[in-house]
Amino acid sequence: MAESNFVDYVKIYCRSGKGGRGSTHFRREKYIPKGGPDGGDGGRGGHVYLRGNRNYWTLLHLKYERHILATHGESGSAKRSTGKDGQDRIIEVPCGTVVYDADTGEFLCDVTEDGQQVMLLKGGRGGLGNWNFKTATNQAPRYAQPGEPYQERTVIMQLKLLADVGLVGFPNAGKSTLLSVVSAAKPKIANYPFTTLEPNLGIVSYRDNQSFVMADIPGIIEGASEGKGLGLRFLRHIERNSLLLFMVPADADDIQKEYEILHNELVKYNPELLDKRRVLAITKSDMLDDELIQALSEELPKGVPYVFISSITGQGIMALKDMLWRELNKEVFHDVERIVHKNLDLSTVSFDEDDFVVPLDDYDDDDDYEIIDWEDEEEERT
Repeated sequence: MAESNFVDYVKIYCRSGKGGRGSTHFRREKYIPKGGPDGGDGGRGGHVYLRGNRNYWTLLHLKYERHILATHGESGSAKRSTGKDGQDRIIEVPCGTVVYDADTGEFLCDVTEDGQQVMLLKGGRGGLGNWNFKTATNQAPRYAQPGEPYQERTVIMQLKLLADVGLVGFPNAGKSTLLSVVSAAKPKIANYPFTTLEPNLGIVSYRDNQSFVMADIPGIIEGASEGKGLGLRFLRHIERNSLLLFMVPADADDIQKEYEILHNELVKYNPELLDKRRVLAITKSDMLDDELIQALSEELPKGVPYVFISSITGQGIMALKDMLWRELNKEVFHDVERIVHKNLDLSTVSFDEDDFVVPLDDYDDDDDYEIIDWEDEEEERT
């Protein structure tokens, strides 16, 4: 995994900007000895935003940028001049990114569309200058508001791939082989378990120049919902898929039992996956004759559409595409708003805490306060 560029979760520290302090300045011009207060307002601190970007596929660009800091607002000045606002920080993330609080695991927001912008942290408001507090009975206010403090938060970002069809199966069920046959994707294929160590996406061409997206995740084993194998880390990518394609090889001892094991692992991970539509593909069917196919058909799960396929010979591939297309178009898919995100179990994610350091605040309040000798000021005004 160290040499992979697929990064689907990161932990970063974010901080908005502090609001600038209002000014306590008094107007001083020739022939105007008592010009009154004219201190301007402070500028607001910079906000921190998340913005979906369809050109990003992973969170790799954030892996080495662990601190996202917006700038502070500047203080107000004379002649009612408002201080400069702090610069906003916009974090570009791939569509399908979910954000959690790193301390509590609380779900914060979900970015699913290109260009969607979500405010993660709000910058502090700038303080009012002393000219705002001038009244008939208080014509020389000698005070101004300080700016509001910044907000800070350490967050965990997780990527959940957006795809139409998700491939679900045990290791060596033929998922990567199928993806390489029906799309231009080139996943690693080998004759040993857990060949696939990261999710792969492929665009499947269909009739009349139509297409849909298929996602291949690492193989799931029994107990994956409890952390066994690689399934727990990548099961979250299944949540986004509109249709689940279960793949069981024809040489399995009990096809229905393997299907039920896979289905139970998904439901244990997230009970809402029970509502997703499912299709069953019996892979490696080139070793079966018509009689075996007929016999196995009687033992398959009831109520689940199925098809016998062989990625090597091409048997049933077009029938599989037709079945997937019909299922996808039964109703509007990509219904990601229906997903209810659970709070994150922090025990299931691990980070190198030795390299994660929260930066010290480099902002000194004293730098923005004007030092005024009020006794000398009173003598001048009298």
